[in-house]
Amino acid sequence: MGSPPNALPTPVTAAGRDGLAALLDRPDRAVIALDFDGTLAAIVPDPEKARAYPGAVPALARLAPRLCSVAVVTGRPAGVAVRLGGFADVPGLDHLVVLGAYGAERWDAATGTVRAPAPPPGVAAVQAELPGVLDRSGAWHGTWVEDKGRAIAVHTRRAPDPQGAFDRLRDPLYELAERHGLIVEPGRLVLELRPPGMDKGVALAEYVRDVGASTVLYAGDDLGDLAAFGAVDKLRSDGLAGVLVCSGSAEVTELADRADLVVDGPPGVVALLSALGDRLAERTA
Repeated sequence: MGSPPNALPTPVTAAGRDGLAALLDRPDRAVIALDFDGTLAAIVPDPEKARAYPGAVPALARLAPRLCSVAVVTGRPAGVAVRLGGFADVPGLDHLVVLGAYGAERWDAATGTVRAPAPPPGVAAVQAELPGVLDRSGAWHGTWVEDKGRAIAVHTRRAPDPQGAFDRLRDPLYELAERHGLIVEPGRLVLELRPPGMDKGVALAEYVRDVGASTVLYAGDDLGDLAAFGAVDKLRSDGLAGVLVCSGSAEVTELADRADLVVDGPPGVVALLSALGDRLAERTA
C-alpha cells in the first residue's frame, strides 16, 4: 500500500475556497506561482547559501505536468534563482518559468535560457556610492550587499544589531535611491534599491494573461509579495479564480492578514504543494 495522501488545508475565505476548487477542477488552466526566498527556500544569513527546501522541487515536478504552468517570481536574477533552487534539467519541470528581477528577466525550463535586458544606469551609480553611505551611517560592520544586476540589496541580518542597522539605513538609502531614480523595497532585514515599475504584481499579472490561465495560486512571505497579492485580487475582480497563500513568519505579518491560507513557512509550502499533488493524482487515478 502507498502512503496516505497529505491533508489539503482549507482556505479561510470564500474567494480562496472558490479558487482552490477551480484549481482542482481544471488544473490545466491553472498557474501556481511562488516567491523563492522565505517561500520555496528558508531565509538564511547569507543569501548565496539559500536552497530550495527539501521536497520542494520534487513536489513541483509532480505538479507541473498537470498544470498550465509553474512560475517562480523573485527579485533575484533569474539565473541565480535557477542555480540556488536546482530547477534546471529536472524531469517534469518542462512547464516551469522563473520570472527574475521582478519580471525583468525570464528563464524557461523548456529552453534553459534567460532573457534579460541591460541593467539601468541608476543601479551602477548607487553601487558606486553605497560604501560611503554605509560607512557614514555606522552600519558597515556585518552588513552584506547583494548585487542583483538590475537591483542592489542591502542585508542587515548578519550585523551585530540587525534591526538597528536596518533602521539606521532606511533614510539614507531612500535618499540615495531617489537621487538616482530608483525606489526602495523593504523586506525581512533587507532594503532593496531597484528601478520603479518593476514589481511582482506586474510580472505575475502579465504572465497569467500571457499563458491564458483561468486560475492562479500565489504564495509569498514578504512585503515585496504584497504587489503579487494585489495582482491576484485584481485578476479575481476580472473574473479569474485565485488563491493567496502566506508562507508565515514572525518577521512579517502583513501578508497573513490578507491571505486566504497561511502555512508554516517553507515546510508548510512544501506540504501544501505535496497535498495538491496527492489530490490531483487521486482525480486522475
